[in-house]
Amino acid sequence: MATTNSNGTDNSRLHQTFPVLSDTEIARIARFGTVQQFARGSRLFTAGETGPGMFVLLKGVVAVTQRDGLGHVVPIVRQGPGEFLAEVGQLSGRPALVDGHADEDVEALLVSPAQLRALLVAEADLGERITRALILRRVALIESGASGPVLIGQPQSPDMARLENFLRRNGYPYHLVDAAEDPDAAALLTQYGACKLLAVCPDGSVLVNPSDEALARCLGMVDTAERNELFDVAVVGAGPAGLATAVYAASEGLRVIVLDCRAFGGQAGASARIENYLGFPTGISGQALAGRAFVQAQKFGVEMLIPAKVVSLDCSRNNPAESLAIALADGRTIHARTVVIASGARYRRPDVPRLAEFEGRGIWYWASAIEAKICARQEVALVGGGNSAGQAAVFLSRHAAKVNVLVRGPSLAASMSRYLIDRIEATPNISLQPHTELVRLHGGSDEGLTGATWRCHTSGNEHDCPARNIFLFVGAEPETSWLEGCAVAVDKHGFVLTGTAASLGFPARPAAPLESSVPGVFAVGDVRSGSVKRVGGAIGEGAAAVALIHQHLSQASAVA
Repeated sequence: MATTNSNGTDNSRLHQTFPVLSDTEIARIARFGTVQQFARGSRLFTAGETGPGMFVLLKGVVAVTQRDGLGHVVPIVRQGPGEFLAEVGQLSGRPALVDGHADEDVEALLVSPAQLRALLVAEADLGERITRALILRRVALIESGASGPVLIGQPQSPDMARLENFLRRNGYPYHLVDAAEDPDAAALLTQYGACKLLAVCPDGSVLVNPSDEALARCLGMVDTAERNELFDVAVVGAGPAGLATAVYAASEGLRVIVLDCRAFGGQAGASARIENYLGFPTGISGQALAGRAFVQAQKFGVEMLIPAKVVSLDCSRNNPAESLAIALADGRTIHARTVVIASGARYRRPDVPRLAEFEGRGIWYWASAIEAKICARQEVALVGGGNSAGQAAVFLSRHAAKVNVLVRGPSLAASMSRYLIDRIEATPNISLQPHTELVRLHGGSDEGLTGATWRCHTSGNEHDCPARNIFLFVGAEPETSWLEGCAVAVDKHGFVLTGTAASLGFPARPAAPLESSVPGVFAVGDVRSGSVKRVGGAIGEGAAAVALIHQHLSQASAVA
């Protein structure tokens, strides 16, 4: 059985997390960096401040420690000659998550984020070892729960669940303090006006019941600088389709930016286990799959703005050689020669009275470890019959006392993969309720959701269930409101038309297979009309779009 040390690192993978480079390997890295000197006691990097890049130690020893916004310090590791100091955030120059100070005079090779990405591409075998270490170090920081922001409040409150989901979905470590069990935390809540939730950032800044965006700004997850450069490709949506486009486009030399209003991974990122994706016979979680793609995109130089809410697309240009303009909610504008719509789809909100009242307070549209912990040993209900619903039901069954699956049809056969149906049938605490719909919710403003009523269409009988948590995976609505005002054609359900169906927008030529009715604007994944709504299909479309983007850019250059 694998064990972990005090900093959360799996001892069986310690050599992969903290490898020692040979003199030959350091010499290969040297052309990508510059030699720096640090006196004993100096800081090489500071938690909460922008990291300078990767340090390769030539002489001396550096102590790496975790420090939260409350001043708690936990040692991680001491590193010496031949070792390197960095984690995934240094690929894109994000703020450091840990402190590093010289225990003695230090000489180190500093490799900036841009040069680090160049190193990983140019030196493939060495780059593989470094990339694996960067990922494992971020995983260890997340599992240790001793770095990143401190969240203070009630662990099972809706706002706490919201912030935990946001940080987990973005692969960001955090530390949760239960105010009911920590007198100092309770006193701090009282000090800030008897509020219910505080977030303390690594630099000591304190936020009262922050939004996801406010916490992201405090952590430096997204910059606030004006973006005046022209990108070859702007991808709106960081789900599997968007990330596939980003990886393939950037690897082929295009300048790419990805924007998403919440987190990378999209709906797939919330899947507990994907078992029908090629190459993963034992399955892989949606978060793990998306996380690998996210790192891969950064490796090739993709710029990530997450969270960044897109509010509109300006398609008013005189010819295809001119740029398109994407307006963000914070007032900034992104200019790009092509745009890929990969904004996906969200689960529909069924027409049930008081639904909005209980969203985040017992009504959920995803099933992560956070929600599973909230409904441990409880009876829950899940509405939906697709693969995402099946994955969620199986996942929740390992935590909840009983999982009621409500479907409008006679069975799951028409909408769910056979392997999931077999698994559900073999799970004793999952109860399928066919011909059934949710009709009423029970509860109040103080206690949240306390139960629900559903009705069987065939018998007309109603059943009251004490489920305090209900999970909705019902159909899909495209995330296309930001396209209003642009001439992108959609079908009667709001999904983006592409190819032949969108060619009415082209007076001179037909649209390419994944191209919308606006030249240079492409659509991939769940948001596209006619897509198969599967992870593999989304990734395939995202990759296929890159060849069409090259074709468009070539034709636009000829016109210019």
